[in-house]
Amino acid sequence: MVHLMVCAAVAVVVGITTLDAPVRAQEGEKVADIRARAEAGDASAQGELGLMYAEGGGVPQSDVEAIRWYRLAADQGNAEAQFRLGGMYVGGRGVPEDHAEAVRWYRLAADQGHTVAQVSLGAMYLAGLGVAQDDAEAVRWYRRAADQGEANVQKLLGLMHAEGRGVPQSDVEAVRWYRLAADQGNASAQARLGFMYAEGRGVPQDDTEAVRWYRLAADQGEATAQANLGSMYAEGRGVSQDYAEATAWYHKAAEQGNTKAMLALGIFCADGRGVTQDFVTAHMWANLAASRLAGEQRTAAAELRDAVAEALTKEALAEAQRRAREWSAAHPQSK
Repeated sequence: MVHLMVCAAVAVVVGITTLDAPVRAQEGEKVADIRARAEAGDASAQGELGLMYAEGGGVPQSDVEAIRWYRLAADQGNAEAQFRLGGMYVGGRGVPEDHAEAVRWYRLAADQGHTVAQVSLGAMYLAGLGVAQDDAEAVRWYRRAADQGEANVQKLLGLMHAEGRGVPQSDVEAVRWYRLAADQGNASAQARLGFMYAEGRGVPQDDTEAVRWYRLAADQGEATAQANLGSMYAEGRGVSQDYAEATAWYHKAAEQGNTKAMLALGIFCADGRGVTQDFVTAHMWANLAASRLAGEQRTAAAELRDAVAEALTKEALAEAQRRAREWSAAHPQSK
């Protein structure tokens, strides 16, 4: 967005001690110019100044001042300021948290075609924050943003159609929206499109096409796609069966906290599939999986862990447990 770029432009002032005096003077002149235009009633400058206060870029950080300048711009119909003012009400920044007021400002911006405001308004309807929960209304606002080419929202619309939330359930429509996002390089949509081909949902079942989409997402680091691509290699679906390649993809996914991949790695290390048989590493991955999974999958991981433990010496078991603890400490987000 325009104001995000403005914020980035003045953010260097925060690191003022690293700037030469002429550079500091130039940045100071930019801030002074924005303030002068804002005080003269320029709505765009008022919104920019509000963002500077919200982010602490070139001025002391102040949510109260941010609100003041956002409101001046928003009252003149500036869509970006209306959107940002809505966000301040959602987060209770500079004002008491008020979801109904957030919805009011989001709607004003959304009605002007502000894409992110449309997405935010859809999210408020989806969650029932500040408005009555309404999946159909969420879809309506998501569609307006998606029609402007917003890839993440296109993917979300695919999910809504796949689950039948706010629209009649339709795998065909889900595939259509996933493909629009996937063609823009959206990794999550690529992974979901791969799944639809693998399962034959909304499209003829096609393992080769599934692998193609999984790989595009996996190459971008999408963990679910990496795990699913590992499974395709393990089962020889759409590719020649290759346990070493499966293990490599499972490892990439497991390192991001994907529990399916953790369990698969535990099995492969215990069996020596694609890797040299290694009970210590097998125990580590099975242990990590068991602590994160639920239901039958957790039971399977725990049974594998316990079975492998019987083959380990006391010292080897302690080493496996140590590795699991260290992995967890290094990956706090995966707990």
